[in-house]
Amino acid sequence: MLRFDLRLFFQINGQWTNPFLDFLLPWLREPHLWAPLYLFLMVFAIYNFGWKGFFWIVLYIVTFAIADQASGFFKSAVGRARPFNDPVLAPYVRVLVGYYPRSGSFTSSHAANHFALATFSYITLRSVWGRWALLFFVWALAIGYSQVYVGVHFPLDILGGAFLGVLIGTLSGSFFQRRIRLEDEPEPEKTT
Repeated sequence: MLRFDLRLFFQINGQWTNPFLDFLLPWLREPHLWAPLYLFLMVFAIYNFGWKGFFWIVLYIVTFAIADQASGFFKSAVGRARPFNDPVLAPYVRVLVGYYPRSGSFTSSHAANHFALATFSYITLRSVWGRWALLFFVWALAIGYSQVYVGVHFPLDILGGAFLGVLIGTLSGSFFQRRIRLEDEPEPEKTT
């Protein structure tokens, strides 16, 4: 499994590359790039759902915080070195970001956070947006892929973070749907 992980890492980081992706993917993983999306979701929730939208925002933030803390716990517990910190691999790793994170590699916090938010958003917004809600997962996948492409994570780190994020997003999204939900329950049909 680790051999496959290494092989896939070097294909993504060293072979499946081009100048356009070298420019785009470091930006894609930056949180401030996504600030307009977060702001849009907050405004959308409040504008369309009032107080329910406010609670949606609160649970959205809580979901992010739980995913981030859980990923940090795994990073400390597992202690896997990042690709650029491994003395054997480091000379062959293309690092496309201007800084070298000091935390461990497994699990990817970017993946955990974005998959948690994507899952929460999908569960809570799919009745409103239909199939368009699946785009949240495209967003999370693109960010996860970019983490490997820029050389800061291995593919298994992304997979672990995605699994953790989906689990947390499912729990928080299901809780929100059971307790609050954005849309009103449909009225049961009356039989005469």
